[in-house]
Amino acid sequence: MIQISLDALHDLIVQALVQSRTSPVTAQAVARALCAAEADGHPAHGASRAPFYANQARSGKVDGMATPLVDRPAPAVVRVDARNGFAYPAVAAGLEHVGECVAAAGVAAVAIANSHHLGMVGYHIEPLAERGLLALAFSNSPAGIAPWGGHAAVFGTNPIALAAPREHAPPIVIDLSMAQVARGKIMMAASRGEPIPDDWALDADGKPTTDAAAALAGTMMPMGGRKGAALALLVELLAAGLTGSRFGHEAGSFFTADGPPPGIGHLFVVFNPPAFSPVPLAARVEQLAAAILAQPGTRLPGDSRLVTRARARQEGVQIAETLLDDLQGLAGAGRAR
Repeated sequence: MIQISLDALHDLIVQALVQSRTSPVTAQAVARALCAAEADGHPAHGASRAPFYANQARSGKVDGMATPLVDRPAPAVVRVDARNGFAYPAVAAGLEHVGECVAAAGVAAVAIANSHHLGMVGYHIEPLAERGLLALAFSNSPAGIAPWGGHAAVFGTNPIALAAPREHAPPIVIDLSMAQVARGKIMMAASRGEPIPDDWALDADGKPTTDAAAALAGTMMPMGGRKGAALALLVELLAAGLTGSRFGHEAGSFFTADGPPPGIGHLFVVFNPPAFSPVPLAARVEQLAAAILAQPGTRLPGDSRLVTRARARQEGVQIAETLLDDLQGLAGAGRAR
């Protein structure tokens, strides 16, 4: 493992993407999100994604030059066509309109179609909670989970997130996928030749496996068994069905440079608390947080990110030496030509 500052990692990812048919503005947005994931202790959504992104941009599977198209079909609805580009600029373009919508209607929905990997979902909505808003986010993804009782993947791992404001404290951020773990964690284990726990995935025959490579050829275990599979279906309907995007079983892979674009969807729903109750939401959240933390051994979801984030800003993060080599190779490819 190699220690690297967040600024240096950010610049390296930007250069790797710019040399891979990605606009500088988009490359900056992508790099910020990947570095934020590294800083928060979620490397499966961090720098390890950059080579996949770069190779897909080079092949044209994701359009690194795409400019999202935004329109307002209804007073509280923002619709964004990511145009098979990266998710990060499309999300930013849509969420720019949230303040105006919630001020007028008390609520806003941002529907994003024809998109790509959303990364750490809480990253996008934590700033909204810092402004006193309550936000929900849903995203589908390429198929990785079989319907309950089946053996072939139909649903994505389909993350959901919530961000809620607190009084005089960082927001509560709940960010989880419908799988036991992110697929990226299994990919990282496979690349290192490491085993995985036997409740993470099933092999191609539908049997639990500790072999990461066999898991990648099979399906992910849904969180909570049949209930998790039902929630994955719920997210497919909200994120892909409602936005007119591809369902998980129709989407191209996040990890290969060939094949069709993922074309997935995201849905954000943002609430302006004063429109719903005269009782300040942040104060109520603080009361609930106090009740949770009054019990020894408890913590609030997402709290560990704050310690990890602060340390990463001071000390940087560790990435695999092979990943650093890959990024440097991609960043230097343009100069070599």
